[in-house]
Amino acid sequence: MTQIIPAIIAQNLEEIREKIKLVEPYVDWVQLDVLDGIFAPSKTFNNPLELKNLQTDIKIEAHLMIDQPELVIDEWILSGVKRILIHYESTQHLDKVIDKIKAAGLEVGVVLKMATPIIVIDNLINKLDVIQLMGIAEIGYYGHSFDEQVLEKISALRKKYPHVIIEIDGGINLVTAQKVIERGAQSLVVGSYLFQGGQIKERIDLLRNLFVLH
Repeated sequence: MTQIIPAIIAQNLEEIREKIKLVEPYVDWVQLDVLDGIFAPSKTFNNPLELKNLQTDIKIEAHLMIDQPELVIDEWILSGVKRILIHYESTQHLDKVIDKIKAAGLEVGVVLKMATPIIVIDNLINKLDVIQLMGIAEIGYYGHSFDEQVLEKISALRKKYPHVIIEIDGGINLVTAQKVIERGAQSLVVGSYLFQGGQIKERIDLLRNLFVLH
């Protein structure tokens, strides 16, 4: 299934709520970017249990750009999110974290930075609902330029694992979306192109139409 997933970077619950309202009529999922100032350079909202106070039917995936996610994963499991994405590079205990998320009945994905080769997920692939590839070299900000090095990774991943859901995060706009879709991506995480453009519905429709053309 193809998806357009708005990326939400926020400092507090109210900002999350406001951004969800902007996209809620048009999408099924949003991605909440969570940065700790250690694994990623800046800090954002990082109070998972507060999410229980959100009143929305939209499904949330938490993209944890945090060091040692195993220390806080229990709170995220209880937060009400439907999917948790863990960076391969963020922990020495990835297997255990994945197993804990799956045991709780949630979906789980692994995120690979630009420099991380796809071979690292070979032993994990059967446990994963999605693999997210970063389309930018530096994580944690809206508006970074798309890095075309990711295109070969998408092609290689699609060839190696034809049935895996490939999600791309970073630098997605109408031009780069076409490129990643052509290589086999089914899910696009989109931040600045949506929230800084002022035409959210129209831009979601344009991105969705790219999937129809392929």
